Amino acid sequence: MRWSHLSAPANDESLLGRREDPLLDRAASAAPPLPLALPGAVARTFDTPGFAGMTFYEIRAKSLISRVPSTSRLPFQWTVNPYRGCSHACSYCLSGDTPILLADGSARPLSQVQVGDAVLGTMGAGPHRRYVPTTVLNHWTTTKKAFRVTLADGTRLVSSGEHRLLTDRGWRHVSPAETGLPALAVGDRLSGVGRLADPPKESPDYRTGFLCGLVRGDAGAPAGARESDAWTRADSYLEDIPLHVALRWPELPSGSWRRGFLAGAFGATGYADRLAVVFTSRDNSFLDRITDALTHLGLPSRRPPHPQLGEVYSVEVARDLWAALRFRHLTGVSAAPLDAAGVGVRSEAQLTVADIEDLGLTLPLYDITTGTGDFIADGVVSHNCFARKTHTYLDLDPGHDFDSKVVVKVNAGELIRRELAAPKWSGAPIAMGTNVDVYQRAEGRYRLMPGILAALRDFANPFSILTKGTLILRDLELLRQAASVTEVSLSMSIGFVDERMWRAVESGTPSPRRRLDALARLADAGFSVGVLMAPILPGLTDSDESIEETVAAIAAAGAASVTPLVLHLRPGAREWYAAWLTREHPELAPRYRELYGSGSYAPQTFQKELGARVRMAARRHGLHRAQPGEARTAGANEAPAAAYSAADATDNARERVTGRAVEPQQLTLL
Repeated sequence: MRWSHLSAPANDESLLGRREDPLLDRAASAAPPLPLALPGAVARTFDTPGFAGMTFYEIRAKSLISRVPSTSRLPFQWTVNPYRGCSHACSYCLSGDTPILLADGSARPLSQVQVGDAVLGTMGAGPHRRYVPTTVLNHWTTTKKAFRVTLADGTRLVSSGEHRLLTDRGWRHVSPAETGLPALAVGDRLSGVGRLADPPKESPDYRTGFLCGLVRGDAGAPAGARESDAWTRADSYLEDIPLHVALRWPELPSGSWRRGFLAGAFGATGYADRLAVVFTSRDNSFLDRITDALTHLGLPSRRPPHPQLGEVYSVEVARDLWAALRFRHLTGVSAAPLDAAGVGVRSEAQLTVADIEDLGLTLPLYDITTGTGDFIADGVVSHNCFARKTHTYLDLDPGHDFDSKVVVKVNAGELIRRELAAPKWSGAPIAMGTNVDVYQRAEGRYRLMPGILAALRDFANPFSILTKGTLILRDLELLRQAASVTEVSLSMSIGFVDERMWRAVESGTPSPRRRLDALARLADAGFSVGVLMAPILPGLTDSDESIEETVAAIAAAGAASVTPLVLHLRPGAREWYAAWLTREHPELAPRYRELYGSGSYAPQTFQKELGARVRMAARRHGLHRAQPGEARTAGANEAPAAAYSAADATDNARERVTGRAVEPQQLTLL
């Protein structure tokens, strides 16, 4: 079983912690157990905004130092990963009663949406974004601090602070806990179709209006009018409402009567064609009643001046997505097929943000993953979490679980000390940060790295660290002490310095500027820090300007070397990235099909060409470069051995690293 090496003895006091443990003092109520009910595991949540919606599963691992398969291309044999899952990722969620727009034009509360449902999403970028049907891939619930966003048209959305909405300024977080993330503001204009209307209640007035519209409409319908499910509804309504009562025209029709009347009239003589909703009849006075009901419900309509053949007249609801949806939702008509594919996404004045309010409550919230990476929540375009498969080897969900269920090996410090002391241990270099970042935000809570670093120092065992986290500066003194007795290799991952691109694909990590500042402090402390320029995104961050700007910033921060790593699209990350790319940069889709159509890797010619361009930029800025064929080790003056994604460790089909530091390699986007 995949969990066997993580199994912990039940009732282990060291796992549960001491009463004076300040971490446990900050913990909220216990969360549900792991899916496989790992013996002795403790599940915890925390109240702070940075960890809202996350669960940490504390386990006592049986082993910490892991061997890399001999067939792997990785240039190291041993790794240490104190975490499984990553708190760098964000979680976006909404209140369970938020209506979600389905692909057929109907709406369903978010809490009731199911995997496999067809919903409406979007694709494209900027003014070229369009609606498309998409499929729900995942659905989950969590508990998070809640905010309420109120729009000019009265729409009220309850969501977490991390939830993102599409505005005229791009994607914006409702109220991000982390500084530097793009935040929603009063006055921002959202994108979408506007507030979804509440469905009708089948009151006596509604039923009476339905019968009136159905029967009177049928009387004036053109020859060959269809039978429909509306007549089945009418049979049940007639059990309580006499037909002669239903056929009376009310002097002052109520809103419920008008909704029912339109639903019945549509059942008798209406039809839908994409966005069009049309009523036909030979009775002009009947169509006058339809026009009046549409007007009172705020639905614009038109009357063609000339009849069709056979003296058939018509009324058409405005051919607009908002009107088409509002008609369906107000009347409860379910037999009107809607095809909104290709309709442009608009941003209207009524979708202007009027207020953003912290409710001061922690509420149950829900989210879904869709094929397009977004969905329509109460009429506005909302971002969702993407599914990745990097967590499936733990038998956990590949999307939300990866972001929100982090397995923490709480005994990492004592465990590595015991393993380093074992007679069979050879003292080989150990690479860290090869699967998930050891300096992710969770490390600020659990403080596992100080114990690990102290053990490596005391046994003078060489090691390397690859990270995007600036928390590494907390352990600077321990790193100095270790470097005085053994080889310590440090590397920062900085793929580009474009802040907008960072917010789009890596917003849960420290910004490139903060990583450069951390790099400078490490260099000032005497470390020879290598930089993994990773991932380089074809068509987005591989231009001469981007490479020059990034390499110049890396050199200015004091890096010793730079190694480019091209985007690597393994299954899971491939779907995540493809959904984002086709939504934000559809013009690049043909190029990506050409580069990645036959597998996870870009062609060697592309890699070599990119490597040459980075090499030239590095020379211009005076960065130290390793010579071709020079072996990479965990030496203190070289780029660290942890230069690759640990996902590569299980790929037996690829050859080992050549040792050519300036040639680009591949990195999985996580």
